[in-house]
Amino acid sequence: MSAGPRPASGSAAGELRHVLSHLVTPLLMCIGMGLAYLGAFHAPEPHDLRVDVVGSGARAQVLAQTLQDKGDGALSVRTVADRDIAVTHLRKQQSYGAYVPGGSPELMVASASSDTSATVVQKIFTDVAAEQGAPLGVTDVAPTADGDPTGQGIFFLLVAVSIGSYASVAVIGGAGAVLALRIRAALAIGTSFLVSVIGAAFAGPVFGLVDHGLGGLWAMAWLYSAGVLLIGVGLHTFLKRWTTFGVMLLFVMLNFTSSGGIFRPELQPGFFGSLHSFWNGAGFVEGVRSHVYFGGHALGGHLLVLVLWFVAGLVSVGCAGLAEARRRHGATEKASGAAAVRSADGADEEAEEEMEEAVGV
Repeated sequence: MSAGPRPASGSAAGELRHVLSHLVTPLLMCIGMGLAYLGAFHAPEPHDLRVDVVGSGARAQVLAQTLQDKGDGALSVRTVADRDIAVTHLRKQQSYGAYVPGGSPELMVASASSDTSATVVQKIFTDVAAEQGAPLGVTDVAPTADGDPTGQGIFFLLVAVSIGSYASVAVIGGAGAVLALRIRAALAIGTSFLVSVIGAAFAGPVFGLVDHGLGGLWAMAWLYSAGVLLIGVGLHTFLKRWTTFGVMLLFVMLNFTSSGGIFRPELQPGFFGSLHSFWNGAGFVEGVRSHVYFGGHALGGHLLVLVLWFVAGLVSVGCAGLAEARRRHGATEKASGAAAVRSADGADEEAEEEMEEAVGV
């Protein structure tokens, strides 16, 4: 009685290598997420955090200089002549706290700019007021909407819109790989519209993250989502199965950590603070903050960031189109060459048969 056929050991080893090669991607994601999130968030410390001391006399000057010296680079302390100037700085996001000394000291903050920065400033000046033996009164000149008491709802909205966008890249690039690139690009634009509508619904009627300016928020969400999707669809032509890791690197690891949604750059390491000035997540978060809470101050710069990333998406799709056209041309030439070889082989065979027939005659 003979035993049944056994599977070849080579095929099992090949399948194992195949699985191990695909495990590289999640392991790289693990390393990347750890480096990005822990590097950006694990130990927030202020550096050059701008605060104002209100007053023009010697007392205000001495207090400002003392805070500057004791901070050892943590604070950038300046004096301003009066309370109105300090409020203007807060509402233009030119400072993150303004201290008014006196018998009843007051700290003014703008929590809509960054709740964590406001908390850090409040802790510093609570200690200052305690040294003077007086309780500190806090005035918030730019509070957030009732539906977003921590001011971080916009960040989590960024997370939702980002996941909807970059996850759709895998579907369009993978399942839609057989479609023409122009159709994939159209799907990206259409998907970004749906994602932005979902985001606006979350921000407005569902959770009340904003109490006005919902139309502008939707427009920025669409512009942001379209940029992510177009860049991802374009990259898929070149990265193939590495596309997921690529878009996570761009739009999660480097994006969420530099957006300013949890900690502003003044509380982060310099690398992430530098990304904040031009990364698309920061453009969305700061753009929405500016539009909803700060009267559109500096909104143009944030919109420019989003537009440039959208243009980068168009360029990415354009480069993918050129690459795919070259590949099709090369495949066509290769197929034509193979057909020519087969035709030549057939002609040789026919000639040989004719020669055999002539010899037989």
